Amino acid sequence: MTNSNLIGLAASYTYASSLLVLGEGLRRRFGVKPDLTRKIIHIGAGMWVFGILLLFNHWEIGILPFTTFIGLNYLFYRYRVIGAMDTEDSSPGTIYFAISVTLLFGLLWRPDGPIDNAPIAVAGVMAMTWGDALAALIGRRFGRHQYQIGDSVRSWEGSAVMFVASTTVMFLVLLLLPGSSLSPLAVSIGTERALLIALVTAVIATLAEAVSPHGTDNLSVPLVATGTIWVMMQSFS
Repeated sequence: MTNSNLIGLAASYTYASSLLVLGEGLRRRFGVKPDLTRKIIHIGAGMWVFGILLLFNHWEIGILPFTTFIGLNYLFYRYRVIGAMDTEDSSPGTIYFAISVTLLFGLLWRPDGPIDNAPIAVAGVMAMTWGDALAALIGRRFGRHQYQIGDSVRSWEGSAVMFVASTTVMFLVLLLLPGSSLSPLAVSIGTERALLIALVTAVIATLAEAVSPHGTDNLSVPLVATGTIWVMMQSFS
């Protein structure tokens, strides 16, 4: 293992620890409720995929931080170690979060080429990171019009936020990440295709979030979104 990989791992675990400390500090010192601190940690963790792209050149090493947190998040959930991550209706969603990122990056991220599909994985992760998180926050506070599909209860307000946020973040990723310094080997698809893929995928991701039982949307949303993007990208090639 090279020094750069060691630095990347150290930075990843330092960042993750800092997120947990931040969340716990906000909860204890300022009385921020766990449902908000949990989402702050959720968004911060998801955004670290860009740190992974920046710091690692080998996917086998780069996925280790998220892989490690599959086990750690299980322990946090099982023993309620981190108060900032424990809400009244806590689910194993943090475990699913780490599983989905590990799986997607393990399958699609190839920084040593010849073709890197990291933008597809990142777009799916961003739908979970921002779309799902903002949908939960807005839906819980402002959702006045609820609907139920099976055991899943959602609000139209939350689903609307899920669609808008997912469309926005996926469009930006698909437009800006390919060919950038973070993913130089990925193929650019242009503005119109990026927007079309983002819109279609956001519809499907929003539906996936709406029907997913409690906590499982951290698996269903990124996997369904990434799969949809992959299929659409193949149809354009």
